[in-house]
Amino acid sequence: DGVFNLNFKGTVLPTIVFTEEMVRRGKGNVLNISSMNAFRPLTKIPACSAAKAAINNFTQWLAVHFAPSGVRVNAIAPGFLLTNQNRFLLTDEKTGEMTARGKKIIAATPMGRYAEPEELVGTMLYLLSDTSSFVTGVVIPIDGGFSAYSGV
Repeated sequence: DGVFNLNFKGTVLPTIVFTEEMVRRGKGNVLNISSMNAFRPLTKIPACSAAKAAINNFTQWLAVHFAPSGVRVNAIAPGFLLTNQNRFLLTDEKTGEMTARGKKIIAATPMGRYAEPEELVGTMLYLLSDTSSFVTGVVIPIDGGFSAYSGV
């Protein structure tokens, strides 16, 4: 419940609060944060996978709902970043070497590395700018090719 609520309700509730003014003004942008595990659920984290898939669905639903009001709704789906939250799922705490899970992720990422947080910025700026004024209801992977790779 905690993981699902943090990810899904933690997206829905602020959206309800902030979009009220956007709708009143007739313009605005909502940018949700999804994940690669929304498209293909990853092992060992079913609540997170379900919540992120729900965010994708909510993003599309809300984009259609708000389109007549001038409010756009999109999302980014980051690939894998080495963060404090997942560091010891992906690297061995004692040796610093990649775990079996980390090796699988890198092997399935054509660019052969983890993303850097700064690499999310360009897509975020695009979606929040007027350059993307006719873009709504999309979830853009920023994943080094992970979502495009079939493994063959």
